[in-house]
Amino acid sequence: MWARVLRVCLLALVAAIIGLNVYMLNASRLAGDVLPMPFGVGMTVVLSGSMEPELSVGDLLIVIPSDEYKVDDVVVFQDGRTGVVHRIIEIEGEDVITRGDANNTEDAPIKYSQIKGRVVFAIPAIGYLVNIIKTPFGTVALLIIAILLMEGSFDREKKADKDALDHIRNEIEKLKKEQQNSAK
Repeated sequence: MWARVLRVCLLALVAAIIGLNVYMLNASRLAGDVLPMPFGVGMTVVLSGSMEPELSVGDLLIVIPSDEYKVDDVVVFQDGRTGVVHRIIEIEGEDVITRGDANNTEDAPIKYSQIKGRVVFAIPAIGYLVNIIKTPFGTVALLIIAILLMEGSFDREKKADKDALDHIRNEIEKLKKEQQNSAK
């Protein structure tokens, strides 16, 4: 029973990952959105050391949009077709000035509307795995691994069923022999 539950969970996880990959690809390529946020939550990976030591290359960031941002918030903003993760150091009306913690100079001012969301959580180094899974090769590899795991689970289940059936057949043969011996 646990094998079946595990297979269903694995299949659901793979389907969700592939579905999210397709959604993210369409949102970023077709709509030009560097940080799509299905279900109101976005994920991005740190690509540079500009936020060291707080955020490192390869960290996976969980980002949520907010109606209001304040000085010292670490935010993701859209700069053309790229996303930037920096800290707000000044807000002047609709203009926001940011800077990476490891940078010596401020970024060019951005508009408040360019901010996609505030970083609420960082998972160290998991971004490397996420970046691999987001590639076509990674998605296909994940699908192949899931299929192999499910096939292995099916094989173990078939073997267990065959062993149980063989055991029952052996018991039936024993009972037949005992019945024949007692009838003589």
